[in-house]
Amino acid sequence: MNRNFHRITVAAALLAAFGAQAAVSADEAKALGGNLTLIGAEKAGNAAGTIPAYAGGLTTPPAGFKAGDGIRPNPFAAEKPRLQIDAKNMAANAGQLTEGTKALLQKYPTMRVDVYPTHRTVAFPKFVTENTAKAAVTAKTTNDGRSMEGAHAGFPFPIPKTGNEAMWNHLVRFNGVAYEAKYRNLSVDASGRATLSTEGLSTQEFPYWDIAKPTADTYWRIKLSYTGPARRAGEALMLVDPLDIGSKDRKAWMYLPGQRRVKVAPDLSHDTPNPGTAGATTFDDTFIFNGSMERFDFKLVGKKEMIVPYNAYGAVYQAKQDELLKPGHLNPDLVRWELHRVWVVEATLKEGKRHVYSKRTFYLDEDSWAAVASDEYDARGQLYRAGFAYMAPSYDLPAPYTDMFGHYDLVSGVYSVTGFTAETGGMRQTKPLAEREWTPDALAGAGIR
Repeated sequence: MNRNFHRITVAAALLAAFGAQAAVSADEAKALGGNLTLIGAEKAGNAAGTIPAYAGGLTTPPAGFKAGDGIRPNPFAAEKPRLQIDAKNMAANAGQLTEGTKALLQKYPTMRVDVYPTHRTVAFPKFVTENTAKAAVTAKTTNDGRSMEGAHAGFPFPIPKTGNEAMWNHLVRFNGVAYEAKYRNLSVDASGRATLSTEGLSTQEFPYWDIAKPTADTYWRIKLSYTGPARRAGEALMLVDPLDIGSKDRKAWMYLPGQRRVKVAPDLSHDTPNPGTAGATTFDDTFIFNGSMERFDFKLVGKKEMIVPYNAYGAVYQAKQDELLKPGHLNPDLVRWELHRVWVVEATLKEGKRHVYSKRTFYLDEDSWAAVASDEYDARGQLYRAGFAYMAPSYDLPAPYTDMFGHYDLVSGVYSVTGFTAETGGMRQTKPLAEREWTPDALAGAGIR
């Protein structure tokens, strides 16, 4: 076993036994900018040389990028895979593959994992790293880890001691302050037939990262205006997640044009089937994990080297829908995988709580804190679904971007892709909307039919 992985595992177990600390000490925080990056990743590469040292990330847009454009060219388009993994040679690399990846390789003879040279491209604006250093010694979780306070515009727990702290880093991950995207959610059934689940305009804001709103109590909010398919055109949805989600819970509304009114929608959370993916995922599958942590116990297992989708500009920004969606899985020619260090967090369903998943394993990228993969298990303890987020950092901001993601149902053979924008203009950073645009009355105006 990797020594660092063992040490982190032991530390996590001790903290679970004696209670989590509210924040790290000033002495511990000195590691940020030392042997750790300013947001808590290991600066050094790995012993094998297959993970390079962190050198600041990718902050210079490649040739061909137009300022303000939503489509980002692939900086690594000329590279070739250093390794190709399929069912025949999977055993030699099994320790670096998620359980979901292995299941897909075993299930589909056409599935392949093309592993490219690792590039640590994630970068952040200066205010993010400065505020992370402040948050490290002030942030704390409350409500048994379900709520968070004491931080603003920085990663709250760059040196996490608990699973809840690590997951809070993912929940508030930095994507900028606001962005818009015209998107499609797509489903592929067991026969290989692709259908449009929903499409529309997605407006997302992250008041937690807005330095002009130091007292903001919301970390994320989204407004979706559906334009398709025809039966759903005109519908609209709005979700608002507070930092104190453990006691205040998510606020949610839906506008249904047939009724011409906005309805409070308290069930748009946890394991409610997500109509935006035609029920192929749960609401808290969004972005690999989303919303309240109240139904699971989260354990910080440790850090591990794993092969995950990364720098997937080809799939996110250049792919054509018909070329990307293949029977059983995404086109292996268009998905880039790399070896990265990830934090492993295991979530186990709490006694007395209900969810379609009894256990979940999350893999959080150390350089961005974004969840890049997950394994979900059913009530029998059998692997049920596998999730993957397709990291494609926005070098123009700079910021990570993992909001195109997908889930594979290993029982039904159906898979879904959420947030596909390559044929609809990509993703554009925007300015936050006025507060009046985030009211139920404004949601009614967003629905058009």
